[in-house]
Amino acid sequence: MTALQKIPAHEVLDLFIEHLRGERRLANKTCEAYQRDISEFLGFLAGYLDATITLPEIVSVNTRGFRAYLAQRRRGNRPLSAASIQRHLSAVRTFYRYIERRWDASNSALPLIKGPRVKRPLPKAVSAAEALKIVNEPLDSPGDPWIAARNQAVLALCYGSGLRIAEALSLTGRDIPLGRQIMLTGKGGKTRLVPILPVVSEAVTEYMRQSPYQLGPDAPIFRGARGGVLRAEIIQGEVRRLRGALGLPETATPHALRHSFATHLLAGGGDLRTIQQLLGHESLSTTQRYTDVDAARLIDIHAGAHPRA
Repeated sequence: MTALQKIPAHEVLDLFIEHLRGERRLANKTCEAYQRDISEFLGFLAGYLDATITLPEIVSVNTRGFRAYLAQRRRGNRPLSAASIQRHLSAVRTFYRYIERRWDASNSALPLIKGPRVKRPLPKAVSAAEALKIVNEPLDSPGDPWIAARNQAVLALCYGSGLRIAEALSLTGRDIPLGRQIMLTGKGGKTRLVPILPVVSEAVTEYMRQSPYQLGPDAPIFRGARGGVLRAEIIQGEVRRLRGALGLPETATPHALRHSFATHLLAGGGDLRTIQQLLGHESLSTTQRYTDVDAARLIDIHAGAHPRA
């Protein structure tokens, strides 16, 4: 490795963020999170080394320095959870990979660093009966009848097709009429094939019939009361109202319907690989969490029904 230029730390960070925005085209909020995390890391290094930080100092951080940073994140004035510390460590790894590619300068200590173990929470699915209550219960929503039809259509997509609420709200006139399946670009820019059940298609068709707004090819299907793009918060508020009216648990949310879609498919004999594709998960390990959910349900049934329980 050749001698490194003594580029100030803030300039290294600026170049890194420029790379994320320009070459990797990450979302603004993602870039802001990287900016915040790496700024905090560089600020820690300045205090830890009691020196002005430049590129050579960044590259030469040893295992003790990295561990001291993680300890400070865990026990500082604002202690972070294990999951947040892992996110910070992931941002630092990305930062160092960029440095290695740009300046051919690797750090041998960082690969030896492991963050705290994170206990991944299980998806909070609702029962099939509860999911069907949310989607099908003929309750009057405040406002015009077309708003009730709109809400029902969005929730039908979440439970019947496993869509994230943002994915449902991203549908445009080009997706109409819904056939037996649609191509959807979801989280992380991943494109997947989503099957559409007849009952889901009927709910969307009925909403479109009642909607007072004209639908252009690039216009969003789902509109707010004044014709603007429908916000996820509106649907989340509707489900909170339904929870109270139907006596459902607080775990009943629009995103819980997506989890329920996966859990109920698995309970019905669906295989993990297919469910992974339907949900758009990049890793099978993410989908495997639903086996834990189903196992927990079976244990509860066993405990309540077995004569020796």
